[in-house]
Amino acid sequence: MIFRFLILSDEVDDFKREIKIDSEATFLDLYNIIMDSVGYSKDQMCSFFICDEDWSKKTEITLVEMDTSSEVDNYIMEDCVLDQFLEDEHQKLLFVYDYLSERVFFMELREIITGENLDKPVCSKSVGQPPTQIRPFDEVEPKNATSDLGEDFYGDSEYDEDELDKDGFEGLGNVPSDNPYDDDHY
Repeated sequence: MIFRFLILSDEVDDFKREIKIDSEATFLDLYNIIMDSVGYSKDQMCSFFICDEDWSKKTEITLVEMDTSSEVDNYIMEDCVLDQFLEDEHQKLLFVYDYLSERVFFMELREIITGENLDKPVCSKSVGQPPTQIRPFDEVEPKNATSDLGEDFYGDSEYDEDELDKDGFEGLGNVPSDNPYDDDHY
């Protein structure tokens, strides 16, 4: 079987790559043909994410082993065969090529061609220039940053410190009323 992927970027409107690859190839083979098709160096950390239909990340497949202590499975590109993770046409993937800025290519498995095989992957369509691989650090904009928080951001703008009793927790049951951190002790 042959998988035909469409690759797009949200940074460059006229960028498009189409990759054809054998279904028994590894994610490392897919990584290599993508990197070759866009002319990126292969010295950066990259990952594939298999996504649901709303582009929510589900399974991560990394270029190198990440030393994680979590309960999540750790998948490596060279060990993962495409058809073990991809079964249906229109499967969505993200390819993270710039980890620090979280820049991605959007990928879709557009077609599964049965009865055919490929010896090595090919870039069958190449349209437009890809975005730069790594953005200079001074061009990276922080996400959701704002300096105008407003008066109500931290709560009640009518806060009055005198509203609290001296001990702060009197009348709450088993809380000791003798506060060792009281200002009078210092």
